[in-house]
Amino acid sequence: MPKIPLMDYVGRPLLACLFLALLVLQWRFPLRRQHFSALHRLVRNFVLSIPGFAIVRVAMLPIPFTVAMWTQDRHIGLLNWLALPGWAACIATFLLMDYAYWWWHWANHMVPLFWRFHNVHHTDLDMDVSTAARFHFGEILFSVGFLSLAMVVFGIAPIMLLVFFITFEAATLFHHSNWRLPIQLERVLNLVMVTPRMHGIHHSIVQRETNSNWGTIFCWWDKLHRTLRRDVPQDAITIGVAAYREEHELTVGKLFALPFGKQREWRLPTGEQPEREPQPAEKLAD
Repeated sequence: MPKIPLMDYVGRPLLACLFLALLVLQWRFPLRRQHFSALHRLVRNFVLSIPGFAIVRVAMLPIPFTVAMWTQDRHIGLLNWLALPGWAACIATFLLMDYAYWWWHWANHMVPLFWRFHNVHHTDLDMDVSTAARFHFGEILFSVGFLSLAMVVFGIAPIMLLVFFITFEAATLFHHSNWRLPIQLERVLNLVMVTPRMHGIHHSIVQRETNSNWGTIFCWWDKLHRTLRRDVPQDAITIGVAAYREEHELTVGKLFALPFGKQREWRLPTGEQPEREPQPAEKLAD
C-alpha cells in the first residue's frame, strides 16, 4: 500500500499521542461522572473502530487525495479558479471544509439512511475520547464519497487536505474527551472552537439538544444557523440515545448490525420522550 508520508509519519503519531494524553487528562480531571465501565467501553469502541480505521487508510484518505491531485492537475474547483496566495488558500480550506463538514454532520442526523449508521456513534452510554473512534464502517464509506465531492467542488490542494484532516481528527478527539478544563478557559476557547462541554450537549438523550452543536472545529457555523446550545450543565446531561439504554443491546456484534434493522423512535424504554426546558445562556454552562 502506498505511503502518505505526512499522514503516516507525522499525523498518525501525533493523533496517537493526543489520544493517550486526553485519556490521562480525562481520567485525572473528569468532566462528567461516568456510569459504565470505562475499560469495557474502551475495548468495545476500539474493536468497533477497526473496520473504520482500515477504510480510512485504504479509501477515505487515498481516494479523496487522488481526487485532489486530479482537480489540481485539471484546474478544477473553487480554490483552483481563484488562485489565492498560499496563506489565503490555507484559511479558505479550513473554513470551507469545516463548514462542509457541518452540513455533513447535519445530514447524518437528518437523512434517515445516514442516521442509521451515525446512530451507532451516539449510542455510547458515556462519552470520552474513545467515543471519537466509535463510528460504524458504513458511515466511513459514505464519508469517502462526501470528501471526494468536496475535493471537486472546492479544489482543495492535496497537501492542504492532509493538514486539514489531521487538524479535524485532533479536534474530534478533543471535543469528545471527558476532560474538565477550567470553565473560564473553556468559555474563551468556545468563542472560536468546539469544546468538550459544548459537544457533550450534542450527545444528550434530549433530542432537541442532540440536534444542535454540529460543528467540529469552529463553533461559528452553529452560531450562524442558530443551532448553538450552551445552556445545559454537564451534570444534567444523560449521554446516549433515548431508545438504547441497556449495555446488553450495545455489544460489538449488535452495533455492527444496528443500521440494518428497524430503527426505534426517540423514546425511552418506558415510552417517555426526554425533554428539558431551554434556558437562555450566552456563556457556556458549567
